[in-house]
Amino acid sequence: MEPLNVWDYEALAAEHLEPGAHGYYAGGAGDEQTLRDNVEAYRRWILRPRMLIDVEGCTTATTVLGQEISMPLLVAPVAFQRVAHRDGEVGMARAALGADTIVCYSTLATSTPAEVAATGAKRWFQLYVLRDEGVTHELIAQARECGFGALVLTIDAPVRGNRERDLRTAFTVPPDLPVASFRRGGITPREVFDMISPSLTWPDLERIAGEAKLPLLVKGVLTAEDARLACEHGAAGIVVSNHGGRQLDGVAATIDALPEVVEAVDGRLEVLVDGGIRRGGDVVKALALGARAVLAGRAPLWGLVVGGEAGARHVLELLREEIRLSLQLAGCTSPADVTLGHVSRRLVQTAGPTTLEG
Repeated sequence: MEPLNVWDYEALAAEHLEPGAHGYYAGGAGDEQTLRDNVEAYRRWILRPRMLIDVEGCTTATTVLGQEISMPLLVAPVAFQRVAHRDGEVGMARAALGADTIVCYSTLATSTPAEVAATGAKRWFQLYVLRDEGVTHELIAQARECGFGALVLTIDAPVRGNRERDLRTAFTVPPDLPVASFRRGGITPREVFDMISPSLTWPDLERIAGEAKLPLLVKGVLTAEDARLACEHGAAGIVVSNHGGRQLDGVAATIDALPEVVEAVDGRLEVLVDGGIRRGGDVVKALALGARAVLAGRAPLWGLVVGGEAGARHVLELLREEIRLSLQLAGCTSPADVTLGHVSRRLVQTAGPTTLEG
């Protein structure tokens, strides 16, 4: 039977991948508390549907940074995609093109920016600032020259998180799969992070945005304080992210951090969120809490593992239809109709009076 949802694809992907690659993609940092909580936290929020609303003409279409897409879900940057499937980043970009959404290209891609650009997909460029300033300048130039619509600057990885699964399996990118930014394969995640600069600061945002001449989103914000700093230093958008639970274990699940960031931004720029997206209902909850859209990384990756480009596209289409159904059943005709009134914290029954969790 064809997979029916993201969970089906995740189970099949575990059977397809060798242990090192699976551990790299599926794993998190430390005890993986945050990795698990990113998913579980969505269950702490419940939808509040409204009735007797005509939803026959419901659409999932929206815009992000002014760009029209078919749904409020983008493909998050994921490293080393040709390790997952030979179609790699090019297949993922074609899947995003078919689903009419934006794909984020990773600095740690195993395909070149030009190859991804040639697909015609709507695309953003995820950037790590490297110790070698020349390579960083080259990456920014490639993003601009290859027509990427925005830079997504990852700010939560000045050093590598404690990813014990990678250490246990000694995961290494195969030598015959070069990482485009470094022009070589046979590289480990630890070696990659040794190349990333730990010295990035807030004033660097304006410099990078000026050099790229592209809108710049900062990915990795979890607090109101950093959200305000992003607004003050020229960011065009924020991605509320904890790096998929792969950096500092024990931080907030992203859906729980989202309201604080949205409140601090106060409409000055667009806020997106990633981490833990497995169902269309998760996306609607994020919209209700103030996100413009979400990014999903592991979900389409599991599709890529199982079926290459076609598998990734199927996951995106499944999620889009789940978003449509969730919107209709919540009484919304589009993502723009979703409000804070459509969500609340789940009530938790304790030994005493009923209380709100959190």
